[in-house]
Amino acid sequence: MTAAARPEGLSAYIAVTASYWAFMLTDGALRMLVLLHFHTLGFSPVQLAYLFVLYEIAGIVTNLSAGWIAARFGLTFTLYAGLGLQVVALLALAQLDPAWAIGASVVFVMLVQGASGVAKDLAKMASKSAVKLLAPDGQAGLFRWVALLTGSKNAVKGLGFLLGAALLATIGFVGAVLAMAAALAVILIAVLVFMPAGLPKGRKGAKFSEVISKSHNVNWLSAARVFLFGARDIWFVVGIPIYFYAVLSDGTVAGNRNAFFMIGSFMAVWIILYGAVQASAPKVLHATTRPAGELIGAARQWAWALAAVPAALTAAALASGGPQTWLTVTLVIGLLVFGAIFAINSALHSYLILSFSKAERVTMDVGFYYMANAAGRLLGTLLSGLTYQAGGLALMLGTAAVMVAVSALAAGRLDSAVTETG
Repeated sequence: MTAAARPEGLSAYIAVTASYWAFMLTDGALRMLVLLHFHTLGFSPVQLAYLFVLYEIAGIVTNLSAGWIAARFGLTFTLYAGLGLQVVALLALAQLDPAWAIGASVVFVMLVQGASGVAKDLAKMASKSAVKLLAPDGQAGLFRWVALLTGSKNAVKGLGFLLGAALLATIGFVGAVLAMAAALAVILIAVLVFMPAGLPKGRKGAKFSEVISKSHNVNWLSAARVFLFGARDIWFVVGIPIYFYAVLSDGTVAGNRNAFFMIGSFMAVWIILYGAVQASAPKVLHATTRPAGELIGAARQWAWALAAVPAALTAAALASGGPQTWLTVTLVIGLLVFGAIFAINSALHSYLILSFSKAERVTMDVGFYYMANAAGRLLGTLLSGLTYQAGGLALMLGTAAVMVAVSALAAGRLDSAVTETG
């Protein structure tokens, strides 16, 4: 891209990013709304995990398809489709009838969450691919823009967790999803009217078969991503929120409300910390002065550092013998440390996938990579309910430690001599 075109492209990037922020605010709020609302209705940890399964399955399929859709129809079309589908999903969720049987409710919410998962990945594809196409030339500029986008997005999603808990406690489930649908519809209309030029319009000859990567580094990085995000979601999706609910709520309406706020606040702080560290990752890693090969090696080193945290928390859970005040405090501190180290790992991955891709197939490689991300989240979501119900905190956290170790082994297969592939 030429210097003269850069300002116009920058405006498009800002518009896409702002739209993605609005989307992720509703995405985080919706996750917390669904989790806490259905837990109070008596859903078991495994049933709660089922509510998110189709969301993650949809992510696997959508990310492969979204890479081709963005290449074929353009990034703006992909963004509009994601925002519009999320509005429809929120409106559909408001139709849930409390009188329905649990089985019917689970199926309905799974389907709606599946649609929301498709929407999220369409929007993500547009914003993440825009970084590669619009960022300043050079390693430092690319890493800085990637870190800023991913860090700010996760900070906004963290606010969404707090927003979801607050809306549930104040205006209830239906009022919350309708309010979010209305707000997102306004954002969609605004970007349709005011979106500046600057993003590719797509190419008619794009073939779906191009999505499957033939790159050694893209494939191993994607494998590392599967287990990295599986390790995060195994405790994040069901286990830890339910544990905190058990120790914070006395079962009364007021007790539930207070527990909602505290759980939502913790999840929000965790995501915001995660986002802040992601945004500062280039400075932490001294990315401007280190060769690309060293950053590739750092992906393995930081993964091993991350594995130590759930391993230590597993030992604490085994020593406690059950819920204890000191254990809860240890979990809060330990998971915040996990979040900080996890953020460095995630930022490195997000930079490397764009570094390994060339502009002409960036949406394809990013789609393949986020397909792996969604597969990891699906694996973590399934294991979150299963491990917590079968073995409590210790089994859940121990499994997370093993998954991070596998991610470190996969990152160790990256070829540091190759920094860009076709």
